[in-house]
Amino acid sequence: MNELPWIEIISAVVVLAGGGGIAGVLVARRRRRTQDQGGGRATAEREPEVAVEPEVSTSPTREAPSPTREASVETPAPTAGRLVRLRDRLARSGSPLGARLLSVLSRDSLTEDDWDEIEEELLLADVGAGPTTELLEALRTKVRVLGVREPAAVRDLLRSELVALLDPALDRTLRTEPTTAADGTHLPAVTLVVGVNGTGKTTTVGKLARVLVADGRSVVLGAADTFRAAAADQLTTWGDRVGVPTVRSDREGADPASVAFEAVARGRDEKIDVVLVDTAGRLQNKAGLMDELGKIVRVSSKVAAPSEVLLVLDATTGQNGLSQARVFAEVAGVTGIVLTKLDGTAKGGIVVQVQRELGVPVKLIGLGEGPDDLAPFDVEEFVDGILG
Repeated sequence: MNELPWIEIISAVVVLAGGGGIAGVLVARRRRRTQDQGGGRATAEREPEVAVEPEVSTSPTREAPSPTREASVETPAPTAGRLVRLRDRLARSGSPLGARLLSVLSRDSLTEDDWDEIEEELLLADVGAGPTTELLEALRTKVRVLGVREPAAVRDLLRSELVALLDPALDRTLRTEPTTAADGTHLPAVTLVVGVNGTGKTTTVGKLARVLVADGRSVVLGAADTFRAAAADQLTTWGDRVGVPTVRSDREGADPASVAFEAVARGRDEKIDVVLVDTAGRLQNKAGLMDELGKIVRVSSKVAAPSEVLLVLDATTGQNGLSQARVFAEVAGVTGIVLTKLDGTAKGGIVVQVQRELGVPVKLIGLGEGPDDLAPFDVEEFVDGILG
């Protein structure tokens, strides 16, 4: 049995330690044997050199996109038709604003107890006292005057009143068109996303990026939530999935306003359509954090003022969500609401209340955990989903 000479073992260890790999070991071994056998022929019959790939840095600040990452970029579902799918899911959730109201209104005769039952259902659905009173008065009048009893007619009546209550005249379009400054400088549309912890804010930013990419917009994400360690990583993952870059700090606890400024500046310099800035989930009763949100608005406005300030609300929070909306509207000038978690556990009436309270429309709704379960809000589709 041939034994491997100790000199070859030592040589192999040296080559491996030097980064030459198995290929380097084999080349070194062949060279040594050639020299032993042919003496001076080793120089004339030199083995071809084996190229060794340079080491690639694993530092996230220097890592270049790999072919694998580029190949895994997803194509988001088109926004057209999304709300139809979400409407079907809402219809299956059994909303208290739907089946039970229709059941009561379809009775042969409506007593005061029946009207009290309708009022209770509306209040439990977080429609609010004022809108509930308006809806009840309108329904009472039309039921009495028109004598509506047929289920189809009752549904049409309730549908028209709910649509009116949600105010279809409100402008629900997202301002995502870039503009040009007086000196010809490209200015991206800047969307600031705010909200308290637990509402799904960072996830909403990622899903909104998918909506914009599906609509053909170029996007840059700004990870200005520098207080939650996982927030920037989470946002970067969302961006990578659709080929959207993320501007983030290299350290936890960095100044959020500086990150927002850098993201907007990059959007300007690279002529990006929309910059989405994720902010920390701050409690509205902590003045220092709310002041910081105001600072983000001021600093980023030095490049381009926010064209949208979207407040993310959890549909299950009810009255708490309304109190949050009031304070954020005062600090950041909220232009639209994103209502998340509007599934079977949500009551949905908060849509009416928050719009009445702020005069700000609900612009986007989410009804699921899927990456494309975020859609532009449409009043009639929403009401149809509630009524089933």
